[in-house]
Amino acid sequence: MPRRGGPIQKRSLPHVTKVLAVASGKGGVGKSTVAVNLAFSLAMNAEHAPRQRPRVGILDLDIFGPSIPKLMALENVEEPQLTDAGAIVPIVNHGLPCMSMGFLLPKAPGTDSSADTAVVWRGLMVQKAVQQLLFDVDWRDPDGGAGLDVLVIDMPPGTGDVPLTLGQLVNVDGAVIVSTPQDVALTDVRKGVSMFQKISVPIVGLLLNESYFICPSCTTPHELFGPPAAFRATAARFGVDVLGELPLVPGVSRGGDRGVPYALHSANGADGTTDLGGKEWRQTMAGVAGQVWQFLSK
Repeated sequence: MPRRGGPIQKRSLPHVTKVLAVASGKGGVGKSTVAVNLAFSLAMNAEHAPRQRPRVGILDLDIFGPSIPKLMALENVEEPQLTDAGAIVPIVNHGLPCMSMGFLLPKAPGTDSSADTAVVWRGLMVQKAVQQLLFDVDWRDPDGGAGLDVLVIDMPPGTGDVPLTLGQLVNVDGAVIVSTPQDVALTDVRKGVSMFQKISVPIVGLLLNESYFICPSCTTPHELFGPPAAFRATAARFGVDVLGELPLVPGVSRGGDRGVPYALHSANGADGTTDLGGKEWRQTMAGVAGQVWQFLSK
């Protein structure tokens, strides 16, 4: 046992090679949607042959407002099974293993879902739940026993207990910070960058979501939430790369509501989207995934 008051030793997660945190200082900027689509984009990375593509999983660390069950169409699943050793077995949909606090909560009376179940916990209980989600999940493939090449962690907004617990206990290989163009979002982004720097988590880069909307009839980009100049200035101030600027595409929201991430639509061509905005979104997300993979492969 470590001596009381001694330094906390970071460690790797069981059966996980690389850990990528997707964060935002502010809620409501599309961070969870980006995290899910980035996970699928990494899994379908064009640099790899189909049989050599990385095995990717996603972990939802938002204890109070988990979004992954909705985004992955897993709202009505039963509680995860346990291994013989007592570890939690992730739930798989669309070929991607997932874990979320939403899978462990009791269902609301008269419903088949835990979406309306509130988590009313103090800090110590939150920290215990976070540690269980981090270290007590068996990410190995049940068929082949292979672990994950990359675990994408959907972080809660803010700079509270959860990101601090992650940064102190886990070897995090990189963080992607998501924002929208508004100054109120960028203010919290700057706090998020400072937090990751303080806990020695390398920042892969900043990603601007809902940067512009391309009108289908006039094909003209409209910056609905303001120009990206302040976002780019924030990245330059901290010496952080800009990974990309995603356009506002209605299909991304519709896919999330149905539990079918837009990255799968773009891969399979099932959404029927041929507009310029959808094309640019797909190209940008693929570019972001490529940059993230190169960073993690260093």
